[in-house]
Amino acid sequence: MRLPRSALALCVLVMPLITMAHAQTATPKSPWQDSTAANLDRDILRLSEVTGALAFLRELCSATDAAEWPQRMQQLLAAEGATPERKGRIAGAYNSGYRNYALTYRICTPSAQEAAKRFLSESGRLSGTILDRYGK
Repeated sequence: MRLPRSALALCVLVMPLITMAHAQTATPKSPWQDSTAANLDRDILRLSEVTGALAFLRELCSATDAAEWPQRMQQLLAAEGATPERKGRIAGAYNSGYRNYALTYRICTPSAQEAAKRFLSESGRLSGTILDRYGK
């Protein structure tokens, strides 16, 4: 949905006022911070799930980088698993990605190789997005 220019101009004028007013309240987080945290969590969980799928598929197809994927997950957990609950959610996403493909494939097929290729691309995109948006 496109906003009319007048509505867009109003947003540009009002947004700083809302931000300043919100900063003066007792609430420690703004809705924008909550939204950013939710988006980061979504991206981290998806990256974990993709990493789990790649850990299974790359091993199944005897890829040279097969051993890297569990190590990458350990690095992600170390970097993002600040609390036991968060660590559990991240590990759960990894396990889900791994398990879903372990149930689907028993041997390396062209379909498994194509899935791995797509996941490699998605993991690169997700990593870049996470670094660009949140890695400041």
